Amino acid sequence: MSEQDLFIKYINRAVSLSPEELTEFLAAFQLKKIKKKQFVIQPEFTAKYRTFVLQGSFRSYVIDQDGVDHTIQFAVEDWWISDINSYLYQKPATMFVVALEDSTVLQIDFEAEKRLKQANHRFETFFRTAAERTAAFHQRRIVSSLTRTAEERYDDFLESYPSVAQRLPQYALASYLGMTREFLSKIRNNKVKKKVK
Repeated sequence: MSEQDLFIKYINRAVSLSPEELTEFLAAFQLKKIKKKQFVIQPEFTAKYRTFVLQGSFRSYVIDQDGVDHTIQFAVEDWWISDINSYLYQKPATMFVVALEDSTVLQIDFEAEKRLKQANHRFETFFRTAAERTAAFHQRRIVSSLTRTAEERYDDFLESYPSVAQRLPQYALASYLGMTREFLSKIRNNKVKKKVK
């Protein structure tokens, strides 16, 4: 399967496009290689692109007044990432988005997306469906962070994204789950001890 085939498969799950529509849709995206540790978005600069991950992984995060970073989102293959508030409203970003691995992505800029939505209702449906999935995901995450214990949040993440968890740096996963690296290590060590018993 080629890199573009992964995206076509993703598109087909959301909308049914004719070959001509698919060609027009794909032409709006740019294929890019992003190096590990390279930033695609930084605070105070407007997010120009919405990014679809074909290969690799990304993390979005903010830094609070005490210098502590808080992971907002991860993105691996078949996921989107951006500072969505900055992108949609074309205002300065408030978060960082950085590659955790060497990555290959498809990016669409704000104006190109706008043109697609205006040109064809199926294109608009595609972006609306993606936005709805993202909104539902973020709601589940907020509810989990408010109602589940740290260990339960870790277990939920492992159950939902077992292969992703193996690829993430421990500091990033701890930050995402709202705990220190030390506390995450303690949870992991306790689980290993339980398995040994």
